[in-house]
Amino acid sequence: MEAKMKTSEVKVNVKQENKGSKALDFIEKWGTIITIVFLIVFFSVAMPEAFPTKTNVITILRSISIVTVIAIGITVSLTVGGFDLSVGSVATFADTMVMSMFVWYSMPVFPAIIISLLAVLSVAIINSLLIVKLKIPDMLATLSCMFIFEGVAMTYAGGGSISQGMSKLDGTPTTGTILPLFSKVGQAPYIIIIMLVVVVAVHIFLNYTKHGRYLYVVGGNMEAARLSGIPVQRYRTIAYFLSAILAGIGGILLASRIGSAQINAGAGYLMPSVAAAYIGYSFAGAGRANAIGTFFGAVLVGVLENGLVMMSVPYYSLNIVKGAVLAIALALTYFRKKD
Repeated sequence: MEAKMKTSEVKVNVKQENKGSKALDFIEKWGTIITIVFLIVFFSVAMPEAFPTKTNVITILRSISIVTVIAIGITVSLTVGGFDLSVGSVATFADTMVMSMFVWYSMPVFPAIIISLLAVLSVAIINSLLIVKLKIPDMLATLSCMFIFEGVAMTYAGGGSISQGMSKLDGTPTTGTILPLFSKVGQAPYIIIIMLVVVVAVHIFLNYTKHGRYLYVVGGNMEAARLSGIPVQRYRTIAYFLSAILAGIGGILLASRIGSAQINAGAGYLMPSVAAAYIGYSFAGAGRANAIGTFFGAVLVGVLENGLVMMSVPYYSLNIVKGAVLAIALALTYFRKKD
């Protein structure tokens, strides 16, 4: 009799554990969406006339566009087990380069953008040399490049901003203008469309092409990938080139949006981009860096920031919230990995 009671108790405990495990798995899998829905409901109830409006939805999507594009670059670097900390400086560098092309050299839109993107590839080259050839850990190498190209951008701009009507560093007057076509890129709906195209394109590349799958294999087990015949160093290099290009696109969108090149303009996008990329790890149970998850991670950060600003939370307190969101995302990611 006692044995039967103990057996039934064990069965009940097992069922409870299974239910608890399923609940935890569900929260981990869809926690991002649940949180976004909760925040939307909370802010809509708190500010029914301001938050749940079409205008505010467009504002949120526009505000996360640059963060998302830069975060997708970080996501690509994460697929190979790396981590690109230089994306903020790359965005600043691209912002500075493209504005100088317009204001200092009166260049058309497409040549200015192409030259700027080619210039930011120098960051990818140096990152790849430090990481692949000199075997410096990814985080330390990209941290070095972050400081280097932050200084390069400031030196190139003479330690100041570049805007229409400003003289060159030697005092020579400028006649270049920011063309209307370029200015439209940073406005809705164009900047939102560009963001969505980047997200979908990278998602397809990572999940439905041979090269994207190879990036994941390299990040999963570098030695196994090498033994399988995958050129590991080549794919690590590709990841950092893609990361630089995407951060450069983010910088160009930033230049179009603000209409000038400002000192360290891209630095403020690093932390929310990192948060978005890591939040995306657990989206839909992916368990790895992915573009769709990164997008929803950016939506989460954007909705939270937008709601707090509308509730008149001081701007200098927002970093506390962003840092807390990043800490929670990292905790969920590494806690479940440990399990």
